[in-house]
Amino acid sequence: MSQDVFFTREPVINKQRAITATRLRVHAPACGDAVAALDAIGEDWPPARPVFVSLAGCAPDASLADWIAPEGAMMEVGAAQLADPACAEAVMQLAQAGVPLVLGDYKVGTELPPGLGFRFVMADARVQPVTIRVPGILLATGVADPLAFDAAVKAGYGGATGWFFKANQTTAKKLAPAHAQIVRVLNLVRRNADPKQIEDALKQDVALSFKLLRYINSAGFGLMCQVQSFRHAVVILGYDKLNKWLSLLLVTAGKDPSAPALMQAAIARGRLMEVLGAEFFPREEHDNLFITGAFSLLDKLLGAPMDTVLEEMTLPDPITDALLGNDGAYTPFLKLARACEDVSAGALRELTHSLGLEANQVNRAQMSALKFADTLEF
Repeated sequence: MSQDVFFTREPVINKQRAITATRLRVHAPACGDAVAALDAIGEDWPPARPVFVSLAGCAPDASLADWIAPEGAMMEVGAAQLADPACAEAVMQLAQAGVPLVLGDYKVGTELPPGLGFRFVMADARVQPVTIRVPGILLATGVADPLAFDAAVKAGYGGATGWFFKANQTTAKKLAPAHAQIVRVLNLVRRNADPKQIEDALKQDVALSFKLLRYINSAGFGLMCQVQSFRHAVVILGYDKLNKWLSLLLVTAGKDPSAPALMQAAIARGRLMEVLGAEFFPREEHDNLFITGAFSLLDKLLGAPMDTVLEEMTLPDPITDALLGNDGAYTPFLKLARACEDVSAGALRELTHSLGLEANQVNRAQMSALKFADTLEF
């Protein structure tokens, strides 16, 4: 397998702005290299949601017959690519093997090979009217921000692909009271305050206690017994682990319509940093890597500038440096996590090599992070 195969991704969003699938771009010099990279993911493949596999830098060909498609995988093919008989034949064989298809970059008047069916059809909402008849659920591409998404849905699109929801504006000059309460609890934990003091603070918002216990008892945490109370959590986990999971309360406190999508993206960033940084940092810093990635979208989630959010919090310098864009030990890993969300793989390739990582390491960690984020209920 070529070592120059990288994955980048973007979410597929439904009308309610929830992530329903992942669009995975496989940047490979040849289709055979892409197939080998996909097969190398193994058990790290995220099974909870469909994954649109989109080839970048190459076109589908006969080597697709070697692909052992995981459950939930769909093959995306560009409408213009189907004009090539070899590509059309390869895609037809894949469909006959039971792999669902997604049609990309559809334009009015494009002729499609007979006999092919598509679950989804993607079209640029900026130029394609929704009145076009398409052989599948129509998804918008080219959506720049939440307002453009709302316009596309109003026009009749069934959803969209892309990171448009990260374009949310931050307008508040200070944290909302509910967010400030979570920050107070977090600061108590970081100071190793008495468990009763922390428990009393949590009891001021019953929903926070419920969400905390739900996260701790989720499949992603992997505990052998169910945690019943905060004091029980202190005994089982200790303060360091609790800090990580209390941090999720802040990440999941946003009320914006795009909050669920932002939450999932933030948790995936955190998990990716935690996995990739494991061999670079001592165990006691792994949770800090997770928190860095998870907090990297706090300004969008809470509607306040990042420096305003961080002013209220007691965080280690490496976390603060990374979140404010300064140089620091965690900064390269946050940059890498963000690069996984780019359309191109240029920055991801450069960062991977500079850290001494291999493409397959990053690809597997990225898919594992998505799998982890899917275990949490937002």
